[in-house]
Amino acid sequence: MRSDVVSADRLTTAATALLRRTKIMPLLKTIEIEEGILLLTITRPERRNALSSNTLAAMHREVDRIAGDPTVRVVVLTGEGVGFCSGADLKSGPGDSDDLSGVPSGELLSRVTNRTVITFAAQELMAGLFEKIHRLRVPVIAAVNGDAHGGGFALALACDIRIASETASFGAVFIKRGVSACDMGTSYHLPRLVGASRSAELLLTGRVFDAAEAREIGLVLEVVPFEQVVDRSVAKAREIAANPPLAVWMTKETMWQTIDAPSLRHALDIENRTQIMCTATGELAEAFQAFREGRAANWQPL
Repeated sequence: MRSDVVSADRLTTAATALLRRTKIMPLLKTIEIEEGILLLTITRPERRNALSSNTLAAMHREVDRIAGDPTVRVVVLTGEGVGFCSGADLKSGPGDSDDLSGVPSGELLSRVTNRTVITFAAQELMAGLFEKIHRLRVPVIAAVNGDAHGGGFALALACDIRIASETASFGAVFIKRGVSACDMGTSYHLPRLVGASRSAELLLTGRVFDAAEAREIGLVLEVVPFEQVVDRSVAKAREIAANPPLAVWMTKETMWQTIDAPSLRHALDIENRTQIMCTATGELAEAFQAFREGRAANWQPL
């Protein structure tokens, strides 16, 4: 067989494999970068990835799908183009809220007529998504490639880890729009990540700050050139995915729960019970055996 035919066949096979691992939806794209690691991209670059009602509903459905897939280990979340997420879409029209099926708060939003209820349902559509991301079984890494303002800032805060590009910026700008800066979980997450005093300054001023300051205050793990932010996030995802699936799940869940623990005793009780459950899987024995044999451990799937 000619070498050019062999090369063409290999390219076709590679393209087919990539297609199987890629899910392109209106407003979103999910790619399985490698086994167990998903790259979830908001694809509205013309609006700086603003969150219309349809975009929020699409994200709800995809996060629900991910939650039910035991093969997913880590999610990297980013935005297409030069922006991460500019928050709520203030220029959205009727065509941006006509596909809310499968999401209770979205279906409610599409059916109610009371103005107060409409506003509340719209709030819950976004806030519920961010809570869902925070509570997701697998870690979520925000690859903040550009502006993360308003709801986009809250979205980044809901993730477990944030890695920023040098061009990224952040801001709880709600207060600049005449409403409270405490919105979409920001008043919950921000003080826990950077402390109450610094959080108060950022929320009360609503100022936009750059990636360097975000790194200085501990909001982001690291700052990298724009073209490296997704690759660096995937590299961190790879480090996480090298660990046992159940242990990663329990570590994420236990850590966030003990942050809210009322006492050290409460935190220790959660940790103790989690360790007993993890030990029962046999992973600890496998880790010791692998160490003795000088090989990598073979972790069980969920």
